[in-house]
Amino acid sequence: MAENDITSKQLIRGKLNSETARIAWKELQRYFAGGYTWVVDLQLDLLEVAYQFEQDNAKQIEIWMNDNLISQVSNDQARQWYNDDADLWAVVVKPWVLLQEPVD
Repeated sequence: MAENDITSKQLIRGKLNSETARIAWKELQRYFAGGYTWVVDLQLDLLEVAYQFEQDNAKQIEIWMNDNLISQVSNDQARQWYNDDADLWAVVVKPWVLLQEPVD
């Protein structure tokens, strides 16, 4: 990887990191309704997943999907988070909202 590529990746990851926050699931209902929410398994680094979405790396995203490490939020999961009044880590990679449950 060239030095410029490393610097570019660091800048993008830094931007994504600064835009990552904990947010109540109830505040994300409209994004869920629009089909824009994805849940990221705890085995993965949320920022790395966001970076790959940002880079439109369909090959890597497909691998994670096939391994059930990322998926669109299901109705059952959405209902559970709603009932639990859950807070989640979230980062936006337009139009997607990537979510991960916090490890407390």
